Amino acid sequence: MGSENVGALSRHSYGFTTRRSNIARKCTKTSDPFLPRCRALDYFYLQRRIAQQRPGLEIAPFAYCGNASGVAIPDLFGMHDSHTAFAAMTILLAAALLSALLIIALGPWLARYAMAEPNARSSHKLPTPQGGGIAVIGAVIVVSGGALFFSRASVNLSSPVVISAAVLLIAAIGALADKRPIAAAPRLVLQSCAVAAVLATLPSELRLLPVLPWWSERILLFIGTLWFVNLVNFMDGLDWMTVAEAVPITLALGVIGLLGYLPWQDTVISLALCGATIGFAFFNRPVAKLFLGDIGSLPIGLLLGWLLLVLAGNGGRTAAVLLPLYYLADSTITLLRRALKHEPVWLAHRSHFYQRATDRGFRVIEVVTRVFVVNILLAALAFVTILLPSSVTDIAAVSVGMALVAWLLVAFARGPVRHLPHSS
Repeated sequence: MGSENVGALSRHSYGFTTRRSNIARKCTKTSDPFLPRCRALDYFYLQRRIAQQRPGLEIAPFAYCGNASGVAIPDLFGMHDSHTAFAAMTILLAAALLSALLIIALGPWLARYAMAEPNARSSHKLPTPQGGGIAVIGAVIVVSGGALFFSRASVNLSSPVVISAAVLLIAAIGALADKRPIAAAPRLVLQSCAVAAVLATLPSELRLLPVLPWWSERILLFIGTLWFVNLVNFMDGLDWMTVAEAVPITLALGVIGLLGYLPWQDTVISLALCGATIGFAFFNRPVAKLFLGDIGSLPIGLLLGWLLLVLAGNGGRTAAVLLPLYYLADSTITLLRRALKHEPVWLAHRSHFYQRATDRGFRVIEVVTRVFVVNILLAALAFVTILLPSSVTDIAAVSVGMALVAWLLVAFARGPVRHLPHSS
């Protein structure tokens, strides 16, 4: 990047904040006198005008404006990297393949040293190896790191390095927890260090709640991210559950990134995490031959929380809420219900709606299929808010999303409706 931060142009001309912005979301709201309306621009013309008027400033060549709605859309075959679509698919497939190969290679070792024994709170009946998160997180770091290192796009590698270190730290915490229980206090302290490191990479000018002082907003982001990390861990209690949640979210984030709403580095991480989770899915299908373990669920929660924060900071606040809405609702309602009953909220339990669904007669595949379908619909609503930005669209999408999630939670709480055969 040049000497002037691209985020300054984004805030001045387009009304949303990011350190390395692609061409902006609401591109018709330009107030810069040297820039004509975005609908009449292509990337090369805009770059030439910037070079003339603001030497040293470059824009990330990931999207162009020019569609009828004035929304930034991808120029998949005319960008700085002419093979972006192919690169995205390669990242996805490479992460899936590497994750599966690592699982096969680690399988005997996990079966010997990392068995999860059934207990009163678990959903499995037989001892099952855990630790598949080693392969998932390993594939994400290797594939995304390689893709960013060899990328021709201008990428600041300092943030991915810090994020990778935080991911490895929280994965190590999960590995210890998989072997033996860790007291809540030291576990939270170590998780807090990882979350704080990730949040430290956020641009200082990124604001999600500008009505609050900067420091109070950062405290709220810290608490929210720490909760999100743990809720992903809490929800990983059923075969394919994390797959049904992580794949729709990360795939949606990857596509949204290709639409220009995420920096390239975060788009790569999204695609790599999606692919690695798909590679793990084969071994976790009901009845699972391998579990993710805390070594996988905790870092996946950290990465998802980070990516959703970046999306929110790039003008996709509503989409960032819609994508994980089922997980947010199930875990938060369960936490509040347990707190009101004076139950220890930090201990493992079987009170989540998806767990109650299996207790009431739903088969595992019925539960995760419903979660997956709802998540696909939530992703579709998120795309609507991105492509048709307005307060009316946001309110309508959130209302529909809340209705979908409420229907799912009620269905899980009631149990399946089984039609008895008519007696003659």
